[in-house]
Amino acid sequence: MSAGNPGVRQSTPVVETEHVPENELPWGYMQWLCNRALFDDAQQTFGYVEINPGAKNTRHLHPNSDEVLYLLQGELDHSIGAEIYHLTTGMAIHIPEGIAHDAVNTGTTVARMLVAYPTADRQVVLCEEGKE
Repeated sequence: MSAGNPGVRQSTPVVETEHVPENELPWGYMQWLCNRALFDDAQQTFGYVEINPGAKNTRHLHPNSDEVLYLLQGELDHSIGAEIYHLTTGMAIHIPEGIAHDAVNTGTTVARMLVAYPTADRQVVLCEEGKE
């Protein structure tokens, strides 16, 4: 997963964003807007994610927090464990702590979403193919 806004510690409660190459991933784009790396007193992680048409992010889990994802644009088939949920613009999904998940962009446009975690130090464990 992306480091977000690499090396940029905020001295004010305002963060400026721009689409930067450092946050490009093989499947899309990820940028953190709030976490402890950006704000010393943060109590949550909040970010913006894009998944390119036909692409899938890496299957992963968060051992220390739930995740809520809100789809701003596009379509996704989002897995939680063995279940798959079809999301369209305006839908949200809750992923419980410790459950492997990923998303496939099934549409023809970039899927754009907001993601939130109730911890400022969101942790990620990448899953090997076929294992959870």
